[in-house]
Amino acid sequence: MATSVRATGGGSAPPAAQAPGSSAGPGSHSQRPAGRSGWRSTLYRLDLKAAPYVFIAPFFLTFAAFGLFPLIYTGWLSLHRVELGGSAQWRGLGNYSALATSEFFWNALANTFTIGVISTVPQLLMALCLAHLLNYKLRGRGFFRVAVLAPYATSIAAATLVFAQLFNTDYGLINTALGWLGFDPVAWESSKWPAQIAISVIVTWRWTGYNALIYLAAMQAVPQDLYEAAALDGASRLRQFLSVTIPSIRPTILFTVVVSTIGATQLFGEPMLFGGSIGISGGSGNQFQTLSLLMYEKGWVTGALGQASAIAWVMLLLLLIIGGIQALVSRSNRGRGRGRSRNERTKAGS
Repeated sequence: MATSVRATGGGSAPPAAQAPGSSAGPGSHSQRPAGRSGWRSTLYRLDLKAAPYVFIAPFFLTFAAFGLFPLIYTGWLSLHRVELGGSAQWRGLGNYSALATSEFFWNALANTFTIGVISTVPQLLMALCLAHLLNYKLRGRGFFRVAVLAPYATSIAAATLVFAQLFNTDYGLINTALGWLGFDPVAWESSKWPAQIAISVIVTWRWTGYNALIYLAAMQAVPQDLYEAAALDGASRLRQFLSVTIPSIRPTILFTVVVSTIGATQLFGEPMLFGGSIGISGGSGNQFQTLSLLMYEKGWVTGALGQASAIAWVMLLLLLIIGGIQALVSRSNRGRGRGRSRNERTKAGS
C-alpha cells in the first residue's frame, strides 16, 4: 500500500507556487498590460532627466531676458550711431575710437581710478582691523557685529544726502569743525580732490562693516592650533595677526579687493547725489565724474546711445581684466602653496 502510494505520487511534480491574486490560466486578464508599464517607465525616466532643467529654467529665462539680451543689444548699439528717437546707422568701431580721443572719457576713467583707490584701500584696512577686534571674546559681540553692518543696510540716497550736508561748504559740520580748529573752509564740492575724498568717505562708511564681517567669518575658520603654536613660540598678538591671520585669510582678502574694485568701477549713486543738480556731470568741472556717470550722461542727457553703449563695453572689458588678474593671482598662490607643502613633505620624509 505504501509502495503504491510512493509510486503514484513520486512521478508527479508538485504544483508551482502562485502569488496571491495571480491566476495560472492562459485566459487570465489580471496581468498589467505591457504598453502601460512601458509608458510609465518612459515617463519616469523623462521626469528624472528633465525635472532639474525645469527647476532651473526660470532663472535662465530671466537671465536671458534681463541679462543676456541687454548685453548683446548693447554690444550691437556700440557699433552704431544711435540717437534717441532715431534710426541706427552703422559706425563700426567709430564709437570706440571717439572714446580714445575724448578728454571726458579719460577724465572719467582717471576719476574712477582715484576714487576707487582712496576708497578701497582705507576701507579694506579698516575692515581688517575691525574684524580682528571683533574676533576676540568681547562683551556684546553680537551687538557690535550687527552695528557694523548697519551702514550697509542704509540706502545710498539717505547716506549720501546726509554726508552732502556734512560736507556742505557754507554750513556743513565738517567746515564748522575746521573753523573751530583754525583752518579755512574747504570747497568740498567745487574742488577736485576734496570732492573725491568726500565721496570716498561715503563709500568707505557704507562698505567697511560689510567687508569686516566677511573677514571675521574667514578669521573664525582659521584653526586655533596655529595660534596656540605661535603663542608657544613666543609670538605676540600683533605677530600672530601678521604671521598667522593674514596668510590664512589671503584668499578672502583677494576676493574683497576684487569685489571692491568692481564696485568702484561701477560707482554711480554716491557722486550723482553728492553733486546735486550738477551731479550727472560730476561737478561744474567734471572733477568727480565717473565712467558710470559719463555713460548715463551720454545715453540719457545727450541721447548718444551708441557712445553710451561703447562706454558700457569698455567698463565690461575692465571688469574682465580685473577678474582675469584675480584668477591668475589665485592660481599662483595655490601653486605656491602646493609647492611649499610638497617641499615640507619631502623634508619630513628625508
